[in-house]
Amino acid sequence: MSLPHAILTALLEKPSSGLELTRRFDKSIGYFWSATHQQIYRELGRLERDGAIRALPRQGATRGQKKEYEVLPAGREELARWTAASQDPKPLRDTLLLRLRAAAVVGTQGIREDLHRHLDLHRRQLAEYEEIEQRDFPPGKDAVEDRLRHVVLRAGIDLETFWTQWLTRTIEELEAP
Repeated sequence: MSLPHAILTALLEKPSSGLELTRRFDKSIGYFWSATHQQIYRELGRLERDGAIRALPRQGATRGQKKEYEVLPAGREELARWTAASQDPKPLRDTLLLRLRAAAVVGTQGIREDLHRHLDLHRRQLAEYEEIEQRDFPPGKDAVEDRLRHVVLRAGIDLETFWTQWLTRTIEELEAP
């Protein structure tokens, strides 16, 4: 149910075409809520049919021009309702953790190499998040909207920090005599 809310959020930030939304998902929302190009376009159609968004009127020739969407009052109301609703935390489901549990009973062949690969991936993601933080959140940028965007980024930084530390300790445990 969250993809439509992610799209409504992105469109309220800036009316966009489906292609622009896909690019924005790749660069921001996609860090914590991913969606394919097809999923975004399918959801745009659904949101338009439900009266939550509409395509902006096109200026001049329309052939080959991208449709841009904006959020209608019903879409804003739905997003506000969803934002205010109580939700329980989701239980952690991670295949790496399950694979480590399985390795305890079938052996660790291949798992060390993959742990090192995961560590490298998490270190790169952490570096990317820290670069975004330096670029987009300089001191003094403290409007409520900026602070909320920053805490979402900080969640990513904190999660990647956790994973890099945990993976480092796990590798050390496996490599200990």
